[in-house]
Amino acid sequence: MQHSFQYDKRKVLQALRYHFIQRPEIRVLIILVNVFAIVSAVLFYMQKIRPEPFLLGSLIWLLMVAAFWFILPNTIYRRSSTFKDRFIAFFGDQEMVLENERGYINWGWGKFSKWFESPHFFHLYFDDKSFFLVPKEGMNETFRHELRALLRQKIDQKD
Repeated sequence: MQHSFQYDKRKVLQALRYHFIQRPEIRVLIILVNVFAIVSAVLFYMQKIRPEPFLLGSLIWLLMVAAFWFILPNTIYRRSSTFKDRFIAFFGDQEMVLENERGYINWGWGKFSKWFESPHFFHLYFDDKSFFLVPKEGMNETFRHELRALLRQKIDQKD
């Protein structure tokens, strides 16, 4: 199977947001900040606390949203030259080969630890923080179905 692609900035930023939201430590942080903001809002409404804790909770929540939704994805996008290249990916039985005008790299399926699918990409993880995005744009439904089956077979079932 072969797939040629180039990245779309808006879709890559959305995929990076999905990556951050999938992280367990980020999920816990979001839950804790939301609980703190809700509890401080209720206590402030009941006049049990002064407005400062409520304002602090709101400020922390706004900073967290700005960081995970805007700052981190844009920073990663700007720093990575990968998102500006054109690629051809070959998905074989033993490996995935990624090629561009500067060269190619072979990744055996054993290099990948997990994968998941977002609306515009297949996220192929090497470890918890290193991953490669394969855009769905330009794939027909049959190709997507075959790629999902290959990823399930090669990545999900390895021990």
